[in-house]
Amino acid sequence: MENPDVMKGVVLAGGTGSRLHPLTQITNKHLLPIYDRPMISYGIEALVKAGVTDIMLITGGTHAGEFLRLLGNGEEFGIRRLFYAYQARPGGIADALALAERFASGGRTVVLLADNIFERSLRPCVEAFSKQQAGARVVLSRETDHEHLCHLGVAQLNGSRRIERIVEKPQDPPSEYAVTGAYFYDETVWEVLPSLKPSGRGELEITDVNNWYVERGLMEFDVLDGFWGDAGESINAYYAVNDFVRINGANAEE
Repeated sequence: MENPDVMKGVVLAGGTGSRLHPLTQITNKHLLPIYDRPMISYGIEALVKAGVTDIMLITGGTHAGEFLRLLGNGEEFGIRRLFYAYQARPGGIADALALAERFASGGRTVVLLADNIFERSLRPCVEAFSKQQAGARVVLSRETDHEHLCHLGVAQLNGSRRIERIVEKPQDPPSEYAVTGAYFYDETVWEVLPSLKPSGRGELEITDVNNWYVERGLMEFDVLDGFWGDAGESINAYYAVNDFVRINGANAEE
């Protein structure tokens, strides 16, 4: 019998990796090395260290079998139960998340984009969401580079611990707080996903899921101290994350 109080983890490791071309001609970007191990292992570690050990990995493309070869049943990585799902064609983050419904429905879910690397542990965010009555939660990171913010999802805050909206790739960023690739949802998310309409690029966007909760006053957030990097954003970002982790490590407990 499933325990609805056990938070499930969903690690998204799909996509074509076009921004890391030609490195991704030979493998999935989440299997590329970050310092001394494959990128995917940092996302797995982030969840396990935060106490989330029932995990589904969602991937796609021609290299999906390599995840099974690397992770196996997950025991070596501290995972209690590891499940896999395959996204047949690229359809966006929200489309990939929908594949986890049978795995995660009925309880709470933390979703992690596997190319997002955090200096600090996500445990405080997991614990805060466990105490949250309902709704969703995002993890923000302060980014002072205006040019960089224009390529990210950015939270518009009203000054009283509320997010008014999340703007994707804004020309004029409404704050210095970028939305990272760690998202927390209650069971309502499985009703939200079927209602989404594809964006201009033909994908179901996770920002639309988040703004659904924002519009109903059901979105909370944490600002995570320390470094955050999206290693899949560009070749330069990939090497910047690599250099940081080599010197400082990742997923450090307080």
